[in-house]
Amino acid sequence: MNKLYLAFFVFSITVTLSSYGQSQNSQSLKNDSTVFSERINKIGEVVISGFRVDRKVKDLPAPISVIRNLDYQKQSSLTLSNALDREPGISMGGDGIWSTNINIRGLSENRLVTLIDGSRVETATDLAASMSMTDVWEIDRVEVIKGAQSSLYGTGAMGGIVNIITKNAHFSDKPYLSGNIGSGFASANTLFSGHGDLEAGSKKWHMRIGGTYGNADDIRTPDGEMPNSQFKYNNVTTRFGYKPFKNHVLGIQYQRYQASDVGIPGGDAFPGPAEATYTDIGRYLLSANYEITDISEKLKSVKFGYFNQYIDRNVSLLPNTVTETTLTNGNKQRTTPDLMTPNGRHLTNGGQVQTTWDFSPNNTFIAGADIWSRKLSTDRTKYITIDIINPAGTIIKTNIVERGETPIPESSFTSTGIFFQDEARLPGGKLTVISGGRLDGVQVRNKEGYDVDYIIMNGVENSAPARRITFDEGVENSISWSANAGLLFKAAGNTDLSVNLARSFRAPSLEERFKYIDLGNYVRLGDPALKPESGLSADMGIRTWGKAVNFRMDFFINRLSDMIVEAPGDFIYTTITGTDLSTDTLPAFINSNVSKALLYGFDMQFEYNIAGGFVLNGSASYTRGKDTEAEEDLPLIPPLRGRLGIRYTHNKTGTLELSATGAAKQEKIAEGEQVTDGYIRLDLSLNSERIAIGKTALQLFAGIDNITDTRYTNHLSTNRGSISIEPGRNAFMRIIVSF
Repeated sequence: MNKLYLAFFVFSITVTLSSYGQSQNSQSLKNDSTVFSERINKIGEVVISGFRVDRKVKDLPAPISVIRNLDYQKQSSLTLSNALDREPGISMGGDGIWSTNINIRGLSENRLVTLIDGSRVETATDLAASMSMTDVWEIDRVEVIKGAQSSLYGTGAMGGIVNIITKNAHFSDKPYLSGNIGSGFASANTLFSGHGDLEAGSKKWHMRIGGTYGNADDIRTPDGEMPNSQFKYNNVTTRFGYKPFKNHVLGIQYQRYQASDVGIPGGDAFPGPAEATYTDIGRYLLSANYEITDISEKLKSVKFGYFNQYIDRNVSLLPNTVTETTLTNGNKQRTTPDLMTPNGRHLTNGGQVQTTWDFSPNNTFIAGADIWSRKLSTDRTKYITIDIINPAGTIIKTNIVERGETPIPESSFTSTGIFFQDEARLPGGKLTVISGGRLDGVQVRNKEGYDVDYIIMNGVENSAPARRITFDEGVENSISWSANAGLLFKAAGNTDLSVNLARSFRAPSLEERFKYIDLGNYVRLGDPALKPESGLSADMGIRTWGKAVNFRMDFFINRLSDMIVEAPGDFIYTTITGTDLSTDTLPAFINSNVSKALLYGFDMQFEYNIAGGFVLNGSASYTRGKDTEAEEDLPLIPPLRGRLGIRYTHNKTGTLELSATGAAKQEKIAEGEQVTDGYIRLDLSLNSERIAIGKTALQLFAGIDNITDTRYTNHLSTNRGSISIEPGRNAFMRIIVSF
């Protein structure tokens, strides 16, 4: 196997060096290559839209990371989270190789807002996998605003905003047709992916269509193969733009991402533990926007948008626990759960209107309103075998039971908000102040919930079994607000200082309100009357944007109140048996607003152009998280992490980079977590410049992750239990042909 990796490495270098001296025979190819090689010192010049108006990174006070398409191509990028994991303050977690998420400064999942082309991704908070349902081949860039530095997006933006921008065609003075064909391979799980896209356009219209397919086996770790870590996926996306009138632009897009046979290794996230697999999971997005620009001297644009996003999640659980109870007649009852199939359907609709005003050359004002609603429906079927065993150990009767359940009652979450943002720049450009605010009304509706819908025993259905009422039908209303203020001061030369203050909130999710998990002698229960969490945060930063040196460092502190955690209590429930009602009580762990938290730390990164094409680069981040009410450590806090690399770029050949990524031992853990040891991992990547071949161009990417096959555990993935070792040595290659 080692000879195979060595041969792969030599082949990759040979192919890359073979492009030395190749001339670029078109201006477009030359421009693309130049942009790529200038990655050394141009990150501050990248334009982002996360603040709802296009601005360069260096002109915004907030701490921002931007990952561009080529940054993904240069890495193995098994999922979107893998590339984001290289950024300071951003850590990858997950429940397998496909099902991943990110953690920003100690906060993750429902305390982050994830957008795909401006459309919120709303799905279950357990095994969210929202970062996995995006095709990395279709990503143009990802903008991550770290911390609660923007109040434009409402509930959930306590830890940050992840704005995923997918590729699009463009308007052109001359008609054009172009496209790309690509293929990739990773050795650790024999992942093969293929991609193709086509773009066309003119002055009045443009269109893009793309598709991807991927298939992976179980991942290989230094301890051997990780069982149940395979996956398959496919994606189709189309986008269309049209100019019906001068200064009017209509945009429409459709995305369909589907994955199947997605293994979730370990199973510790489920009682049992169980072997869990996404049999099918899909995301379907239809969106449209209409923008009118240059309406008057002051009113620069009015933009209308609508989106419909549907996420379908179907899981297969194979429990491996068997329970025995002694009956009154001395016989024993052995219960074997054979299969559980929880399914969830998440439908989100949203719309917004936004106006942008330039009241003066140094003042930009944004105001608007939006509304979005998530509707959730779930079902679960349990298949159970019940054996009756006499004292002699002989099975005297076997009952085959099918139990139909609705884990979470049909419910909806609707958020309506108004927002504004003001950007003021002092003459001379020394000082920029960005402030904003938002007021939201949240309404939650739910139908009555039961713990069982029907029971079929030995083929005979009981459609009205004795059942508990878990949640009464109801409506809950709440109002919350958020605000932020950021200051950017150009201190001297290329050095900037920034200060950000913010107040954020998070309305409880449908799962937190209506969770019901019966564990026999106690239950885990949601609370429909939960209050929103609130947060107060501060961030201070220093940055240098030089020709030879880029340096950014931010210190942050974030205090959360009314945090939702499970607290001991009693579940008082009503049981319906025919026409009779009875009340009883069970011990329970109930979601409650009983905690306060404090998170603080820093993140930094730098790039130093040592000489010629040699660039030294690195990053580091640290987060400390405490539950100040319980005087305990918070869960899922990443350890001290860092990365150091050296990159060489030759404008006519390509780029070679060697980096070391490491983490310290994490001993400050919450109850139920595992201590994880520190580690250092070595990675190598290389790529060619675009090689012109007639009217086409070829670009090659290759590398080896974890060169030394180091055995290590990601602290944010320890819910996988004993199966928590990360992938071992992984050689990858990607080829892209453009025409």
